[in-house]
Amino acid sequence: MKVQDIELPVLRMPHQVRLNPYLPVLRQETETWAREMGMLTGDETPSARPIWTRSQFHAMAVDQLTAWTLPDASLAGLRLNHRFNLWALAWDDHFAAAFKQTGDLAGAQAFTARLHAFLPPDPGARLPEPANAIEKGMADLQQRLFPPRLAHWRQGLNRALADYVDAGVQELLNSRAGRVPDLIEYAQFRRESFAAYTAPYSVELATGARIPERIRHTRTVRALLDAFMDYMGLANDIASYQREVHDEYDVNNLVVVLETSLGITVQEAMHAAADLVSARLRHFEHLIRSELPPLVERAGLDQAERVELEAWLRGARSFLSGLHAWYTGAPRYAPVSGAVPVQRAAGAAAPARERHPSAR
Repeated sequence: MKVQDIELPVLRMPHQVRLNPYLPVLRQETETWAREMGMLTGDETPSARPIWTRSQFHAMAVDQLTAWTLPDASLAGLRLNHRFNLWALAWDDHFAAAFKQTGDLAGAQAFTARLHAFLPPDPGARLPEPANAIEKGMADLQQRLFPPRLAHWRQGLNRALADYVDAGVQELLNSRAGRVPDLIEYAQFRRESFAAYTAPYSVELATGARIPERIRHTRTVRALLDAFMDYMGLANDIASYQREVHDEYDVNNLVVVLETSLGITVQEAMHAAADLVSARLRHFEHLIRSELPPLVERAGLDQAERVELEAWLRGARSFLSGLHAWYTGAPRYAPVSGAVPVQRAAGAAAPARERHPSAR
C-alpha cells in the first residue's frame, strides 16, 4: 500500500494547549545558542559541518514547542529547556544523517561511546574537549541542567540521556538487520529512544513541583509515569510514519511493529496504533482520577504535598497537550501529501509528518 493511500488517524488530546507568555523573548534569541554550539549556519554561507540551515531550523519551531509544553515556566526555565530540546533534536538529526542514512555502525558506536563521557553521574567529573556540535552542546548543558533545586536529577537525567543515545545505535542495528522489534519489548524501548525519561525533569523544571517522595516509587505512580511517557513516543510513531518508514526505511516504529507482530495490514496497524495511543492516555487520566486520590489518603500526604502533586500533574498534562500541538501545528510537521486524515476521536488537528526527540 502506498503511503498516500493510508488513512491517517487523528489522535485525541482532551487538554487545551496553553502558551508561555515568554515566547516572544524566546523567539528573539532562538538562533543564538544553536549558532554558538555550531549546530546552525546560514543558508548561503555554511560553516564547517552544521546540522541545520536557517530554513530547516525555523521549520522545526522549537521555540513554539518549548512555549507550548511549558506554559508556566519562568523565562530562565523556558530558556534552559529550549536549549535542551535543541540539543535532542540536533543529536537526532545528526545521527540520522551521519549514521542511519549511511549504515555506518562502527562510526555510530564510536560517536556514542565518546558522548557517554559528556554524561557523567559525578558532578565533579572533568569533561573531554568537545569535538563537534553535539558534544559542545552537551558540555554546555552539563553546566546548567543541575542547579540546586534540580541537583537530585543529575544521575537520573544523565542515565536517561545515555539510554537515549544508546537506543539510536540499537535502532541502527535493527534497521541494518531488518529486525522489527517485538511488540512487548517495544514500549519500554520507545521510552528510551524518545528520551521520554527526561520529560518528568522538564515538568519539574517548569513547575518547581516534585512528585512527593512518599508516593514516588509506588505502583500507581510508576504506572502513571509509564502512561505519560508512552503517549509521547507512541503518538510520535504515527506522526512520523512517512519519514521513518517510507523515507528512511526504518523498522523502529509502532505501526510496523503492530503490522509484523499481529500479521495485519498497514492500514489496520495504523488504526491499532491510534487505539493503543488513546488507551495509554485514558489510562493516564484514569490513574489520576481513580487511583491517585486513595493513594494520597493512604500515604497521609499533607496539604503542601498535595498542592505540589497537583502542580506537577497540571504540568504533565500541559506537556502532553503542548507536544501534541507541536506535532499537529509546526511547519516541520506537514501532513503527507495525498494522505487522508481520519477522525478517530474528537479534539485534535491533522497528524504530523516528522518525528521529534524530547523532544524527538
